[in-house]
Amino acid sequence: MNLKQLLEKLDIDKDRYSDLHIIRLFSCFVAISNKKIIKISDPIMTYCPLARQLYKHIPVPDPIDRDTIKKLIKQGIEEKIEQFGYFTAERELERTKIAIPYGASEILMYALKKKVIDAAVVVCDGTGSVITNSPDVVQGIGARMNGLFYTSPIPGLMKRLEELGSSVPFKDASINQVKAAEEAARMDYKNIAVTVNGYMDEKLESFHKIEEKYGVTITIFLICSTGASKERAGEILQWADVVWSCASEEIRKIVGPGAILQITRKIPVYVLSDKGLNAVSGYSSHMQTIKDLDSDKQHFIAGDARGKKITMGKFSTYLSEAKLPIRSDDEPRFN
Repeated sequence: MNLKQLLEKLDIDKDRYSDLHIIRLFSCFVAISNKKIIKISDPIMTYCPLARQLYKHIPVPDPIDRDTIKKLIKQGIEEKIEQFGYFTAERELERTKIAIPYGASEILMYALKKKVIDAAVVVCDGTGSVITNSPDVVQGIGARMNGLFYTSPIPGLMKRLEELGSSVPFKDASINQVKAAEEAARMDYKNIAVTVNGYMDEKLESFHKIEEKYGVTITIFLICSTGASKERAGEILQWADVVWSCASEEIRKIVGPGAILQITRKIPVYVLSDKGLNAVSGYSSHMQTIKDLDSDKQHFIAGDARGKKITMGKFSTYLSEAKLPIRSDDEPRFN
């Protein structure tokens, strides 16, 4: 899906708003303007184990009806605005603590700390694409950020990021990870990781062309894959390096069997390449073990799996060989 199609789907004319941000939470697209939620689309999910973990106000009985889901989503986003300043110039920009055990920003934070990569291209509300070499900024931006699909510029936030040594390449707050990754290559970064929205239409092959043109390495972190089509899943399998399955059945069925490594069960993270293993290794206490995994075999990391005991982030877990994908009874569920 492209941005025009998304705006049409939500019946939003972005030109009517000087301040507009569109995210997705619990499969709902949510539009925020001037710290107020102005639209929430209907959910296609009835249950999400990650949302249950992060938002303690979500009740235990499930499935949850549509109106209750939308009410809970509204409450969760209002808490982000109140507690962390999201969608404002006062937004939290630096953090050192892990928020999600196997989140993209957490893995990027450790990869930067351990010099596995030298820059990350991520996305922030109010600024769009961001190039940074700061572990704390990567985690500050991403720790509690849901998928961001559109944002409008917040100059004060851009200034704060630049004062922290990060680069905001598009003053209109565009989200264009291909052009931002190319700008990172021009800035003489050599080992770059980039987060890419799996639901939207940025062409993953474009990053390979940048690698060839500039002689750099770009590791694709594919996030926000809920709703990805079968065709998009095939493109992801071909070009991505680390893939968050989110609530996508297509990712589990098409990408999962092609993984070298699966991390966790409920919302698996699939590592598809040596570049991906290298990036993920920074999150482990056994870096070389992860880097040296045989790409002709398949491997699994989970706390309830038997195998070699390792640490991922700050969590004790186990690494073993396994046939992938490994599914769970506690996965996201749909209407």
